[in-house]
Amino acid sequence: MQKKSSPREAYGRVLAELGASCPELVVLDADLSPSTKTNEFAKCYPERFFDMGIAEQNMMGTAAGFALAGKIPCASTFAVFATGRAYDQVRNAIAYPGLNVKIIATHAGVSVGEDGASHQTIEDISLMRTLPNMTVIVPADAVETAQAVTAAVKMKGPVYIRLGRPAFPEILDQDYQFKIGKAVPLRHGSDAVIFSAGIMVSRALEAASLLAAEGIEIAVVNVSTIKPLDEETIIQMARKTRAVVTAEEHSIYGGLGSAVAEVLCENYPVPLERVGVMDRFGESGTPEQLLEVCGLTAKNIVAAVGRVIERSQT
Repeated sequence: MQKKSSPREAYGRVLAELGASCPELVVLDADLSPSTKTNEFAKCYPERFFDMGIAEQNMMGTAAGFALAGKIPCASTFAVFATGRAYDQVRNAIAYPGLNVKIIATHAGVSVGEDGASHQTIEDISLMRTLPNMTVIVPADAVETAQAVTAAVKMKGPVYIRLGRPAFPEILDQDYQFKIGKAVPLRHGSDAVIFSAGIMVSRALEAASLLAAEGIEIAVVNVSTIKPLDEETIIQMARKTRAVVTAEEHSIYGGLGSAVAEVLCENYPVPLERVGVMDRFGESGTPEQLLEVCGLTAKNIVAAVGRVIERSQT
């Protein structure tokens, strides 16, 4: 059985580690530090940690001020608040001037669970990837999360990193090397390709294994950087398979599926099926119940692959 771990816990650990080698690093949170795991940094560097209270807009404005003062601020809260409640501040105070702020949000997607639709952001990738200057990253597991946070702190400019709440399978080994803007094939196949991100990467790999038992060979690509998108790899894999599926824990509108569709429409049109949250909000339930209800399972991916292969052969 694959080891499961929480990306937000990996975030807390690497943040504390980075504090030792990066004295310019400061961390801000909006009264959710035990949940976002920024409390790990707070324990080590209390003089560089700022709990801004339930005031997300103020937190983003303060983060912008820190960046102007030469600091490297990481601002954390739940994704629905970081991108929704504070959108105006993120847009005008951070993205517009291109400031060196890292927005690292947890509890994204419907897998937040029992907190319900008000806390389950399914539109955050869409909001962030349309902002000029903004880099958008959705790590596939805890291993990639640690590397993505490190890369974000080292690069210049605004970054949005999307993390979930629950623990899910670790699919990458310690030799894996994350690179901003690079999609990574994790499994090769010629019948179709699945482009996936976040929690859905492990489910895409599970779907590929189920299909392999039927003699259908599917490629799986981890697209952890949504922006800038690795268009070269997307086009290359589409040329090889001529049948594409996207899988994401986000609305089918504006996220990974939309980004891949845009690239293929302009460069190499092929049949495409999108697995994601349809035009609906979430609801209260366990993470697994919600992933099932919203069609975010390996069997949903298998069905989408079947449909897209059929379309590619007509």
